[in-house]
Amino acid sequence: MEKKIDNDFSLTPVSKEGRRGLISMMAIMLGFTFYTGTMLTGGRLGTSLTFGDLALVLLVGDFILGAYTALLAYMAGKTGLSTHLLARYAFGEKGSYLVSGILGLTQVGWFGVSVVMLALPISKVFGLDVTPVILICGALMVTTAYFGVKSLTILSVIAVPAIAVLGCYSSSISIAEVGGIGALMNATDVSSMSLTLALSLVVGSFISGGTLTPDFARFSRTPRIAVVSTVAAFFIGNILMFAFGAIGGLAAGMPDISDVMIAQGLVISGIVILGLNIWTTNDNTIYAASLAFSNITKMPKKHWVLINGFLSTVFAMVLYNHFISLLSFLSSIIPPLGAVMIMDYFFLNRKAYAGAFSEAKFAVVNVPAVLAVVAGGIFGHLPAGIGCLNAVFGAMLTYGIFTEIKVWLVRRREERAAAGLRKVA
Repeated sequence: MEKKIDNDFSLTPVSKEGRRGLISMMAIMLGFTFYTGTMLTGGRLGTSLTFGDLALVLLVGDFILGAYTALLAYMAGKTGLSTHLLARYAFGEKGSYLVSGILGLTQVGWFGVSVVMLALPISKVFGLDVTPVILICGALMVTTAYFGVKSLTILSVIAVPAIAVLGCYSSSISIAEVGGIGALMNATDVSSMSLTLALSLVVGSFISGGTLTPDFARFSRTPRIAVVSTVAAFFIGNILMFAFGAIGGLAAGMPDISDVMIAQGLVISGIVILGLNIWTTNDNTIYAASLAFSNITKMPKKHWVLINGFLSTVFAMVLYNHFISLLSFLSSIIPPLGAVMIMDYFFLNRKAYAGAFSEAKFAVVNVPAVLAVVAGGIFGHLPAGIGCLNAVFGAMLTYGIFTEIKVWLVRRREERAAAGLRKVA
């Protein structure tokens, strides 16, 4: 019987035939970064910062996000491996299940929450019962995610320009309402939010999702394409999303661009932009979650798309009402996972990645990596500094230290064993 080919390369590196060029990867990564939460954050920042402070925070914040995701993208473009397969090098075969479990549960939860975020305004605007709307929205998103990267590319090619055009049109109305660009730039005289908090919001808005960058960047034809498409997407996609939210927030006092559009009389446009925005991000979300559980169970990704999509859609309202705090906590410990993998690849264990993945030998669990994630989570909750950056650098530092301690202990054990053999001889 002929073995079925896994076109999504759930448990193997992406083949040369499966790699894609810059235009295709740009579409995928822009769809990934076009995120509703970013617009909400933009609305909050727009009403709390002067124009100069806002521009500075966005440039610095997106530079940090771009650097973090670019490193992960390079790893994926070089190896063709997903986040979960890359995690085996740093965390070990079974240790990677910790990474996959945290990422998988978080993404499944956010999928359900996001479905409700779309279904509620649709049901409100059109006077529909919310339950069937949730089921229809979830089914549509699962359908496109089921067919993998090809569907993600097609959806992004349609959605990204539509969101950009509709967002720009709405922003032009908002700018006219406040009296022009000059008036918009002077709308906030004094920043009521500290730059540290504002930067934390910008970086924190997508650093958890950015940790999953390898799941998509691995399809890049070259590491350079992976890095360029990722960095460009964060600067174009993220800054656009922040700008749409900020302009709408300043003009209408509403952080959500879909609410702004509805207030402007653009009801259908508001629903369309919200729907496409959530759809593109949610497809990436359920796709990444399914890769995570595929790593643990060795079942094909497509099976997990159906399972995860069904469960998160059916229990979407429960997730929306009760699990946002839990999901936020899980999201807070995701950046250290990416930090450990970056440290392992670029500083501690680079040679191990050079060989064939099928021939690589992994530890069962690499304890220093697990301890570093715990330490990173603690660093992330320190009262000073930027939480997510504290978590990243704390995890990298402690992983290096714990690894050196492990090497020293192994060396001491070997020396004692050798000394014992000499005494016996």
